[in-house]
Amino acid sequence: MARRSGTRDTILERATDLFGLRGFEAVSLDQIAADVGVAKQTLLYWFPSKDDLIEQVLAATAAELAVVVEAAIRSAPDDPLDRIEAVVKAVFRPAVRRPALLGLVREIGRLPSSSSDALTTRVQPLVARAVQWMRSEMDAGRLRSGDPSVIVALVYATVTGIATEPEALRAVGWNADISGLRRLRDELVLFLRAALTPR
Repeated sequence: MARRSGTRDTILERATDLFGLRGFEAVSLDQIAADVGVAKQTLLYWFPSKDDLIEQVLAATAAELAVVVEAAIRSAPDDPLDRIEAVVKAVFRPAVRRPALLGLVREIGRLPSSSSDALTTRVQPLVARAVQWMRSEMDAGRLRSGDPSVIVALVYATVTGIATEPEALRAVGWNADISGLRRLRDELVLFLRAALTPR
C-alpha cells in the first residue's frame, strides 16, 4: 500500500508542477501519466477525471500552505511583528523552492467558480484566524490600529500579484527569479513592519 500511495503522491507532485508551469488547460492526463512514467489507467485509478486531479492538487497545496503557516506561527517569537515576518517568509518559502506554485496561483483565477470556491473554503479558516489574531494584537496596542481584513487582503494581493502580473513587475525592474522573489518578500516585510509598528 505504501508503494501505491507513493504513486498517488508522485502524480500529485508532477501535476502540480505541470499545471503551474503550463496551465490547467494546456496539460492533459496523458502528459501527466507520461511524465510520471505510469499508464494513463494508473492515473485514472487514483484520479477518475482531470477535474478531480485539479481539485486534489489544490487541496494538497492548501494543506501544505496551512502546515507551513502553522509551523511558522509556532516557531516565531511572541512579538507580533516578528510573527508577521515569520509567516510572510513561510508563505514565500514554497514559491522560492518551487516556482511552479506561483503559476498555480495564477491558474486558480481561470478555474470555474466551483473549483476556486473549494480552495477558498479550505483556506478561509486560516485567513479568519490571521484576521482575528491581528485584531487582538491591535486591541492590545502591540500593532498599529487598522483594518486587519484589509491588511491580510493586501498581503494576499501582493503574493498573487507576483504570480499574475510578472510583466508589470518587470517594467519596474523586478526579475522573476529566486533572487527577485526574495527581494519582494523582504520589501513586503519591511513595509508591513513600518505600517504596523505602534506609534
